[in-house]
Amino acid sequence: MRQILAGVLILHLIILILLLVSTAVNAWTVGANSTDLWYACRTNNGGYHCMPTSSEDWIQAVQALMILSVLFCFFSLVAFIYQLFNLVKDGRFFFTAIFQILASLFVMCGAIIYTVMSPQPNPDDTFGYAYVLAWVSFPLCLISGLIYIILRKRE
Repeated sequence: MRQILAGVLILHLIILILLLVSTAVNAWTVGANSTDLWYACRTNNGGYHCMPTSSEDWIQAVQALMILSVLFCFFSLVAFIYQLFNLVKDGRFFFTAIFQILASLFVMCGAIIYTVMSPQPNPDDTFGYAYVLAWVSFPLCLISGLIYIILRKRE
């Protein structure tokens, strides 16, 4: 049982790290112009010039959803550790599961909005690794939430 709990905890920490990296790193779109949720950077005469992203509603929605996914994943981790020590025998981790599933839905919605609304003016620009990490963290977060629903506390 301890190996299962350790595995679930490690999976949860990996998901939290993936969400943090995908939210903070400047690699949602790469090419001549690198953009993320916070800055748009361009190569200019051999230099690198960054400015804040536009204040359009869609990018602010993606920013908010990614921050919410990180927060809910963190709160889910705190709830798991709390329930691990205070949950009755044969109790299920429903509270933790709800937070984790909400985190997965937030990251999915944020990635979908970014996919649909992001401008692709340069044909050489592609989606970067932070964008891919967001999509990878979505199913992992959802699977983790489902594991928490199934998981029971044993003595």
